[in-house]
Amino acid sequence: MKLHELASAEGSRHVRKRIGRGIGSGNGKTAGKGHKGQNARSGGGVRPGFEGGQNPLYRRLPKRGFVNRYRTEYAIVNVSDLNKFAAGTEVTPELLKEAGLVTNALDGIKILGNGEITVALTVKANKFSQSAVEKIQAAGGKSEVI
Repeated sequence: MKLHELASAEGSRHVRKRIGRGIGSGNGKTAGKGHKGQNARSGGGVRPGFEGGQNPLYRRLPKRGFVNRYRTEYAIVNVSDLNKFAAGTEVTPELLKEAGLVTNALDGIKILGNGEITVALTVKANKFSQSAVEKIQAAGGKSEVI
């Protein structure tokens, strides 16, 4: 390949459509907008969701549900995930983030009792399920609410 043979990949560069530039361009006169009407005018057109004055879909459907703005939402970590730590480790929310078990702490961290734990750990979290506390203690560890 020589310098004069260099070319960009096929289809990677598009030629801009020059509208309203004469009959020969195929997009002259009305510039692809047809004759008259709302869409032919400058600034014309309708907003997204407009149905020509008909009651739009978003108004025809009923409002449903309720979102409690004061709800506390916990990031969840299962007991089985804690097996990756060495025995005797103090597991804190910061350590869980570093280990990649928690990506977004939300309003805190809750430890759930899914799976089995085999190492004795001191686990510090905002909330624990009853089964998680039992499994951590059965493995010889402690659970502390912060």
